[in-house]
Amino acid sequence: MSKVETTGDPAGNVSPDGKGAAPRRRIPLLALLPLIVFSLLAALFLVQLLSGKDASQVPSALIDKPAPEFTLPPVDGLTREGAGVAGVARADLLGKVSVVNIFASWCAPCRQEHPLLEDLARSGKAQMIGINYKDKAENARRFLGTLGNPYDLVGADENGRAAIDWGVYGVPETFIVDARGTIRYKFIGPLSPQTYEGAFLPELEKVLATPQG
Repeated sequence: MSKVETTGDPAGNVSPDGKGAAPRRRIPLLALLPLIVFSLLAALFLVQLLSGKDASQVPSALIDKPAPEFTLPPVDGLTREGAGVAGVARADLLGKVSVVNIFASWCAPCRQEHPLLEDLARSGKAQMIGINYKDKAENARRFLGTLGNPYDLVGADENGRAAIDWGVYGVPETFIVDARGTIRYKFIGPLSPQTYEGAFLPELEKVLATPQG
């Protein structure tokens, strides 16, 4: 009985016409791009973690630069101690040290840090500015009505344009701006009692101690 021979490579891959090995499929580089990006970000986070640095201390291109030009209307119907709360513009940052907080009613971490903002407002150390990010006026009013309103001025950033100009990654974020309107510090994420006492307040005191003329 004669043996029937088949053609193919050692792995047994046979081409459709039986004449040789089937070509191996190559994975397009574009398909690997998300995995490459994820791996690089994971490596960056690991380096940050192993370095012992606070992950919230992400460098910002705006540090020591003038705050961006912006003008935001007030949150419709928002009041404080019986008076309407005005919107905010860059001009409002001049002449006094300001803490600018980006918040939203739908942001759970914003609720987490809110008592610390209330504490800061009671201290009177700085002007408190709120930028209400992509929120509905009724929800913002309910949020501040329930938790308290620490802000002297609140601007409604309904389309998120101002937050983009401020280089915001996500809510909440908090900035310290000196009396010249220059951004001196940026904190990403919700303030905790530890980061508030150990990082944010020392930076605020540093700005307050610097001549503002």
